[in-house]
Amino acid sequence: MTPRKYCRQKAAASGSSFYLSFFFLPRARRRAIMALYAFCREVDDLVDECRDKALAAIKLTWWREEVERIRGGHPLHPVGLALQEASREFKLSARHLLDIIDGMQMDLEATRYPDFAHLARYCYHVASAVGLLCVEIFGYREKVTLDYARDLGLALQLTNILRDIGEDARRGRIYIPEDELQRFCVPVKDILEGRSSENFMRLMRFQKERAEHYYSRALAQLPPIDRKSQRPGLIMAALYHALLQEMEARSFPVLRQRVGLSPRRKLWLAIRAGIRCGYTGK
Repeated sequence: MTPRKYCRQKAAASGSSFYLSFFFLPRARRRAIMALYAFCREVDDLVDECRDKALAAIKLTWWREEVERIRGGHPLHPVGLALQEASREFKLSARHLLDIIDGMQMDLEATRYPDFAHLARYCYHVASAVGLLCVEIFGYREKVTLDYARDLGLALQLTNILRDIGEDARRGRIYIPEDELQRFCVPVKDILEGRSSENFMRLMRFQKERAEHYYSRALAQLPPIDRKSQRPGLIMAALYHALLQEMEARSFPVLRQRVGLSPRRKLWLAIRAGIRCGYTGK
């Protein structure tokens, strides 16, 4: 199997909204973004699926070494080989790839975050660093587009956190800041045991409004000249913002079930967002 096919299959298997946005890209950029996505899946899956933390840490160290091999021109893994090609073509930062691995390391070392400042740092590593690499692949003219990417990554990750709160709790992880749990009088035990309450609903509405703030701030920072090139990110924003609203409309049943959008609705939202950005199908 070629590195490109490996990455394509890795991306397709996820069935994610991120994968849907790839099809609005020219071929070379699509190959590069699939390589980046496959890299993110590799390092994320090993943390989520490996029950032995010591072994997971060893595997993350291997991936750090693979990033150095990508930089030096001698990667070993199919994803590394695909990323080497993408890095040459789009000048991808090895530092940002290592930032992503640092985020995975944080998941091995922490299951709680004392306040939003600590959570935002985690979100930078697992989402904003990805966004900064995506921007390089998509192409941009104005440096302020990098600020858009950072804030959009944060907004997307905050949405993920709300969607996955029940799944994460069953793994013993809580990403809602501890000081905010205390402020809204939501015991940690309620999260871990999947018990909703009016206080929990107030906490979720607060988290949702924070995510809304970062969506708005991100979009306000994207200059018109870069809107067309950044349409995959804008498609992601449209899909995840709709997911955020869907969770609220369904009264945040996130402790017991994972809220999602239907494939038909995702496709419609993606096409609408693509058209708004000037997508012509070329």
